[in-house]
Amino acid sequence: MCVSFLRDQSSQVSVASDPQGFKRQEALWELFTSECFYFLDQLMVLKEVFLATLTNLQMRNCLTDVDSWRLFANLNELCLVSFGFLNNLLCVIKDTLEITEGGGPTLLELLNKAFQESICHCLQKYCLNYSTALLYLDSLKPREDFGSYVKWCERNEQCRRLQLRDLLVVPLQRLTRYPLLLRNIAKRYQTEDETRGLQAIAEQVDTSICDLEGKVKWLDNYQKVKQLRDALVWLPVWERDKRAFVPENLKHLLKAVTLENLISHRSLLHEGKLVLTENTKLIDVYLFLFDEFLLITKIKRNKKVRRPLVLPPQNLELDQLLKEGCTFMVLDQPVSLDRLQLKNIDQLNASTSGLPHSFIIMHQNRYQQCIGAFILQAASESAKRVWMSKIEGAVMALLKLDSQQPRVKSSSLWLESSQI
Repeated sequence: MCVSFLRDQSSQVSVASDPQGFKRQEALWELFTSECFYFLDQLMVLKEVFLATLTNLQMRNCLTDVDSWRLFANLNELCLVSFGFLNNLLCVIKDTLEITEGGGPTLLELLNKAFQESICHCLQKYCLNYSTALLYLDSLKPREDFGSYVKWCERNEQCRRLQLRDLLVVPLQRLTRYPLLLRNIAKRYQTEDETRGLQAIAEQVDTSICDLEGKVKWLDNYQKVKQLRDALVWLPVWERDKRAFVPENLKHLLKAVTLENLISHRSLLHEGKLVLTENTKLIDVYLFLFDEFLLITKIKRNKKVRRPLVLPPQNLELDQLLKEGCTFMVLDQPVSLDRLQLKNIDQLNASTSGLPHSFIIMHQNRYQQCIGAFILQAASESAKRVWMSKIEGAVMALLKLDSQQPRVKSSSLWLESSQI
């Protein structure tokens, strides 16, 4: 009834000779009604239908192993923040329509406080868990008991035929819509201060979205690198180089290079399967291009071991290899990007040598002497161009970064194989 009353009051303003004021109220009304729909028909459905049902089942010793946080994250907090925002926005609308006496915060003060202190922070927390929630949901779906719970909830008329996955994505969509709604309101205000203030709030939300994208990328990279650390195998020097002889009683004196130091603080830029030409033989290899070096590895299959996959679905080939429990044996040593030379093999030479879609990676030491050469063959010419472009881009980015802020050559933070 309150909403109907406000709509009637708002329609009376349209009769007045203030078209700009009417458009301003229309924009404000759009923010209010869309927030009502978001809160009542989406957040509360997730909470009252799905989360509450799961909680009740767990109190009756059903689905007790299902982690509600991994599925719904801070859903209760989202509901409280949205409800509080709606109440405060309703007061501002009443003041605007002169239904109540003034004295409360202005629209600008309310929006600035809400987005700066609660809305963006709360939505970021939820969105960071979103990809994990989807993976967790997919892992639970094969279970008959969990499947029955989801189907029962989705048949509830409040869901309006929406599935759980459809509702889980709603807060992400709401966050991206806020800047549009805020800019629409800003266009309608007459004073420059109010317009500037509303534009600043919209930019603040945009910044929050960009910051969230960066955090999501970092989190995805962290999860992928964490799982790769368990799958990568770095052989000791006496196994990598047969000429190296170390007596058994002295091997403990050689400090092992740990993959923790090697990849934990790196960003994985690209990866994929290629073919390495080695002693007239063709060997399947898997390359990992990090922001500071390139790893060339041999795939070792072990079908007896299957790892639980916790990575966000990006590269299906890598996901499948990790799921099968494959390990990746590091060949030679990391090729530092500032010591890497990339050579294309043109089609004429490729045809003559029988190496189509190939290129050469040369590993140089700090004296520009070649200490390693790898002839790699891609599945197609387009795949080869992608690899060469990715490597060249990574090399240029690293050299540019080095020119601005040289890296500290610390044994704990930086392993530079080119110092040989």
